[in-house]
Amino acid sequence: MTTVAVAGGGIGGLATALSVSAQGHRVVVCERGAEFAELGAGIQLAPNGMHALARLGLAAAVAEIAVPVEELRFMDGLSGAHVVSMPLDERYRSRFGNPYVVVHRGELYRLLLRACRDSDRIELRPSSPVVGYTHTRQGVRVLLGQGSALTADALVGADGLHSAVRAQLVGDGRPRNAGITVYRSTVPMDRVPPDLRHRSVTWWAGPGRHFVHYPIAGGSLLNLAPSVENQPAEVFSGVAVQQTEVREQFAQLCDTAQRLLALGTEWKAWVLVDREPVDVWTEGRVALLGDAAHPMLHYAAQGACMALEDAVVLGELLNCPAERFSAQLRRYNEARRERTARVHRTARDSIGLWHARGETAVARNKTLAAMGANELHDYVAWLHGARDFAAPDAVTPFPAGRGPADEGTYTLAGYLAPADGDADRPTARPPSGTHTLGGYLDLPPAPPRLPDSAA
Repeated sequence: MTTVAVAGGGIGGLATALSVSAQGHRVVVCERGAEFAELGAGIQLAPNGMHALARLGLAAAVAEIAVPVEELRFMDGLSGAHVVSMPLDERYRSRFGNPYVVVHRGELYRLLLRACRDSDRIELRPSSPVVGYTHTRQGVRVLLGQGSALTADALVGADGLHSAVRAQLVGDGRPRNAGITVYRSTVPMDRVPPDLRHRSVTWWAGPGRHFVHYPIAGGSLLNLAPSVENQPAEVFSGVAVQQTEVREQFAQLCDTAQRLLALGTEWKAWVLVDREPVDVWTEGRVALLGDAAHPMLHYAAQGACMALEDAVVLGELLNCPAERFSAQLRRYNEARRERTARVHRTARDSIGLWHARGETAVARNKTLAAMGANELHDYVAWLHGARDFAAPDAVTPFPAGRGPADEGTYTLAGYLAPADGDADRPTARPPSGTHTLGGYLDLPPAPPRLPDSAA
């Protein structure tokens, strides 16, 4: 039996183990921690992520723990005005084949872990950090901590943002500091006033900052996640902070947002980081996956979904003998890099959408408020509607007369085309890097962006 080693026992690593083992291979998951566990709170799963989980055989189990979302609500964080909502109703579910849900990250992780433990083809090895690899004539020698090693027919680096496998394969140094701090807290739903309880993902957009919240854990908790462009000098992760710091950073937001923020306790903070997309993340029988391959900001709410898509594609391509692994891993890389780079750019460009100031924010609100449900669904079709994750164009079709996005017009919502004769939308092509949801907006140059070639 062929053996595939997986570095990293997170969501992407466990999903990879399930997908690869389904092809008849033995899988050894090497986790650096002393136990298999997942930190974090809320995670959003769009229909493409749910479809990936279904292909892993977990659709029914996830449905039991997920909270279906009724709408994505965009609010003006200063005035408190409702700008627009994308309904996630039967039309949306019918078009994209699945609901949009939110789950507790730990609950999703435990489902994946249980499925791996139930498989006689998957071995879980805690306290086994992968520190490097060497190629052999028959496969890969996987180097572990404390001088030990194992021999495998292939190695998948799913070891996250600070991947040791990526450090050797790509060698691009430390992640990029995005200059943004995100704060996180969860609140028991019974402490949330009834008028603030919604089965929605809600964004409060303000200058240089925004605040998102949604229910998790079967609706028993409210996940709070405000973020601010405060240019921290050093990167940190999961640092405890006082509630006063959070309240001060978001003091200019409206009363309703303040009521929600006041509920948060035991706040922790992270500095957001990502990396530039790369074209090649395979070397012989070694490949990267998830955050190790394409770490992105969380503003498109697709990081976990991309890792799940990766796992499905990789596993299905490894339905072959070991001598074909190198060629199939290259195919996996080629199949996934365009889509993941587009989502990466979307996440970065979204900073301008959430954090717009002054007249730019006014123009943004006017544009968004004019958009109807069908138009909003059209715009997310390229992202939420994907079914064949190995083919960039295999998505839910645009309505007649519309096509894929022109070069450089990728946005949080996908395709943009100002309507003919619509005086409320500028028709001139924007400068490089100013593409956002709902139209062409003249965004300030401050948010970091990918060069056009990266799309």
